[in-house]
Amino acid sequence: MADSDKNNSSSKKTVRSRDSEATQVEILDAAVEEFALHGLANARIETIAANTGVTKAMIYYYFKSKKGLYIAVLERGFNTYMRPLQELSLDSLTPENALEQYVRCLLANLVKNPNWPMIMCYEALQNQGKYYEQINIHSIDEILIAILERGVADNSFRSLEPKMTANDIIGICVFYFLSREGLKHLFPGKRMLGKQMLELHTQQSIELIMAGVLKDTASHMRHN
Repeated sequence: MADSDKNNSSSKKTVRSRDSEATQVEILDAAVEEFALHGLANARIETIAANTGVTKAMIYYYFKSKKGLYIAVLERGFNTYMRPLQELSLDSLTPENALEQYVRCLLANLVKNPNWPMIMCYEALQNQGKYYEQINIHSIDEILIAILERGVADNSFRSLEPKMTANDIIGICVFYFLSREGLKHLFPGKRMLGKQMLELHTQQSIELIMAGVLKDTASHMRHN
């Protein structure tokens, strides 16, 4: 085979690879929207295909099944929006500072993908968290629980049950995204996912959480 033929063949393979990757990204983007609206149980591959302009057969070629596509969505969501929490350097910080950094990071990543809480909510309701294990979502809870345990141990946090409090903190952070459509009447004229409202949600959540766990809330407020 001539060098020019080899180069053309290599170039075509590269283009096909890029096209394949781009197509999978488009499918995953559309799948996020569909699973956020309906969860695994009621999501329709036909809708995802229609929204991406590919065939159902193409989706099955890449992801094998609706379940396979769902798991791919969960894995991508975890790696993109939750894994940064694992990469925080929190052990050297005081429990107070560690908790605030954790909450800020969590909220920042939820702002980047407000559909993630919807998908996780449907996972809990429809599947009782069956697929949480496959993406190791519990590792995120464990980080938060460890921060709370340290705070209770060194007496900077009030007496609290770390596992239950961790669940409550996550709830404060995510519920806004779940209920945003139902909250519009409280904020007429505001865009619930606009910059102003998301910044307000972030600040209010942090203040509420810190006030709820700290023994000396007044000291924290003066510090900030």
